[in-house]
Amino acid sequence: MTIRTRFAPSPTGYLHIGGVRTALFSWAFARKHKGEFLLRIEDTDLERSTAESVNIILDGMRWVGLDYDNADNVIYQTRRFERYKEVLNELLQQGQAYHCYCSKEELEAMREQAEKNGTATYDRRWRPESGKTLPPIPADVEPVIRFKTPIEGTTTWYDLVKGEISIPNSALDDLIIARADGTPTYNFCVVVDDYDMGVTHVIRGDDHVNNTPKQINILKAMGTKLPEYAHLPMILNEQGKKISKRSGDTVAITDFGQMGILPHAMLNYLARLGWAHGDDEFFTMKQFIEWFDLKDVSPSPSRMDMKKLYWINGEHIKATPDNELAELIRPRLAVRGVEETEKPLLEDVLDLVKDRAQDLNTLADECIYFYQKGTPSEADMQKHWDEDTQARMLRFADKLEALSDWNPEAIHDLFKPFCEEEGIKMGKLGMPLRLAVCGTAKTPSIDAVLALIGKEEVLNRIRN
Repeated sequence: MTIRTRFAPSPTGYLHIGGVRTALFSWAFARKHKGEFLLRIEDTDLERSTAESVNIILDGMRWVGLDYDNADNVIYQTRRFERYKEVLNELLQQGQAYHCYCSKEELEAMREQAEKNGTATYDRRWRPESGKTLPPIPADVEPVIRFKTPIEGTTTWYDLVKGEISIPNSALDDLIIARADGTPTYNFCVVVDDYDMGVTHVIRGDDHVNNTPKQINILKAMGTKLPEYAHLPMILNEQGKKISKRSGDTVAITDFGQMGILPHAMLNYLARLGWAHGDDEFFTMKQFIEWFDLKDVSPSPSRMDMKKLYWINGEHIKATPDNELAELIRPRLAVRGVEETEKPLLEDVLDLVKDRAQDLNTLADECIYFYQKGTPSEADMQKHWDEDTQARMLRFADKLEALSDWNPEAIHDLFKPFCEEEGIKMGKLGMPLRLAVCGTAKTPSIDAVLALIGKEEVLNRIRN
């Protein structure tokens, strides 16, 4: 059997972290078992679904690098209405579904009564049964199609995350599977799609647990083998509450890219939201695929932690080759009005500063002073610059100019004798030197910085 999983977002907004975590676990499970990971766009909500949202989903999947095996044939539900009609007719002919002519007023009265009795909402008055006389068909009501849910027994499945789950069928409605205008409903479309796509494992958020018994009963009525189900716990915000747009928690996954997060760092972080492999925090996606098992997914909700995300991102920045980082930093430097010159090489700069940043935007800021001197802050000037500093900097520039070798070691060897000659501590040289050359007091080892910036530019900055 070929393992097939699917990610099935609705294009009614942007792709957020909860959706990406679901896609990631589905992708990893398929890749682990040498199976297929498929993408389906559930766009039957015609009022809310937009082409823009579809593009946002596709862009988000590309950004995080979750490749799906049907890239040339993504499934769109709106292109499958004929297939849904075919299955609806089969269920009607088999007596597994029926027409219901209830008015809105009748349904509202049923809902109120069900709330009082604690029973299923629909009283099944139009459900055909042996020996039952149905009401007269009203002339002014277009019928919906309802599924004939089993009344006796329970619907039980073993959830690969939550364990065994049982729902009494008496608690389930005869759900509507096609509206009065003929359009199929969510739970019905999902079942037909999963069947036609050959999905073997449905991995999704636990907000779908209540949908699962409905879908299982439809699949049984279709006479097909059931997929296995795994319902992932939700991701809470940093305050421990459900992530919501109202609270400003939900952002498009690609927005994290604008925040300077690396795609593979994002996936690394999301993998740890609800799953663990011992104490491992930092890992590659290749390792994640090797380690991933649904039995290691916690059934409890996990909490978003931005500090942890930035820490993991910083670790991935350190591990990323300098040439790859350079391609990501160049456009960020351009936005900051910094033109990269031939020297120093950006790759060399990144090698020196990349352990000082936890996001790409901060990393770009760390690179600026190698190409253009910044303006020191007033606080730094008051702290590190006094009436003797200017003359001292010029004297040190003369020492630098006399160097025949321009490298960190040669520059470093000037510091101690110069400080002894001036009768000062290293701080009285190093910090003002940073301000004079870089415009900031916060840099890596100043000898390495000067070596990279270059002799002519260093002397020019100090003397001007």
